[in-house]
Amino acid sequence: MSGLVFIVSLLGAMGIGIPIAFALMLSGVAMMLLMGNLDSTILAQRLVNGADSYPLMAIPFFLIAGELMNAGGLSRRIVNVALALVGHIRGGLGYVVIGTGLILASVSGSAIADTATLAVMLVPLMRDAGYHMGRASGLMAATGIIAPIIPPSVGFIILGVTANISIVGLFFAGIVPGVMMGLSLMVAWWFLSKKETATVRLKLPRRDLPKTVVTAGWALMMPVIILAGLRFGIFTPTEAGVVAAAYALFVGLFVYRELTPRLLYDALLAAGRLTAVIMLLVAASTISGFMLTISNMPAQLVSLLQPFINSPILLMGMIVLAVFIVGTALDFAPSITILVPILMPIVKAAGIDPVYFGVIFMMVNAVGLITPPVGTVLNTVCGISGVSMEAATKGAMPYLVAQMLLIVLLVLFPALVTVPASWLR
Repeated sequence: MSGLVFIVSLLGAMGIGIPIAFALMLSGVAMMLLMGNLDSTILAQRLVNGADSYPLMAIPFFLIAGELMNAGGLSRRIVNVALALVGHIRGGLGYVVIGTGLILASVSGSAIADTATLAVMLVPLMRDAGYHMGRASGLMAATGIIAPIIPPSVGFIILGVTANISIVGLFFAGIVPGVMMGLSLMVAWWFLSKKETATVRLKLPRRDLPKTVVTAGWALMMPVIILAGLRFGIFTPTEAGVVAAAYALFVGLFVYRELTPRLLYDALLAAGRLTAVIMLLVAASTISGFMLTISNMPAQLVSLLQPFINSPILLMGMIVLAVFIVGTALDFAPSITILVPILMPIVKAAGIDPVYFGVIFMMVNAVGLITPPVGTVLNTVCGISGVSMEAATKGAMPYLVAQMLLIVLLVLFPALVTVPASWLR
């Protein structure tokens, strides 16, 4: 009964236009009323405690790093390298989108921020070249959702805190699946680009290629520094966020010298706004998550899925289906804080590796970011490109299918999502 009240109150609140964070609070209050224990003190404590976490401090710093990369010219130089390498081949700008997206994903960890960066820089180029903008917009959205999978991932930070899973383990376990998501997009784009009649860019003279790569060297070094520091225990994920932000600030101010006081202010303001949205979602979802837990929902779900516990692959298939359905309506932050506490007892009972579960869970949630009716990442692209939601959704479908097939592959072969035990701390 409590689960039904939660779903009806949440969807009802969202249906009348209430923002997701406040809809989550209202659904928590609805369950309190059902159970007869409405207490404003519990609401306040859960709201504060939901955001009061040291690892979550990494989120604003990685978002700041991403914004400073855009403002300081680092992102543009990464795009220039991709253009120089593959911009001249048939459908080249599509491969530029995917390659640039993979690199940007290894810095900011935010799907919306990465997608906006790709769209702002590459939509004008693809439109001028004559690409089909529905397919191009869908590709940018599908590339942007790789950001929550490749470290440093904002989603993995929230998931690690919520489920008490090694964040470093999640980071490194996400590298191979994240790259595979990019490869799946390349395969899909290879087939789709045959329909394109876009103008092919002139090939950059070979003598100019080294200069382009060297110019972007400072930008390309950031992911290396972050991953090396995490791998060898030089800093924690939270400290890695600080290092990334400081590095982007230094390069933007003193190396490329494009980061002006005005741009710095705008970057900090944009990162602050996005941080506020994410943290409010995390804090609000802990209220309904807490109420679902004390209403014995996890135990009921374990009982319901008991027949599948002896078959981890079948169980993961059921979880993927459930998370995909939820992900079409909820952003990854509330999905994590609501579903993970409920699913973790089942995962542990079935003997499934929590890190593996976390990666698959995050991948399915990421795909939900480009599926209607919400599709926040797809909406971001549409707002920048001016393409209708219908056209962008149609354009994104082939990439969505490619990434879902990849998830099915990883469910069937869990060994592809593994990291050495010595890397997990």
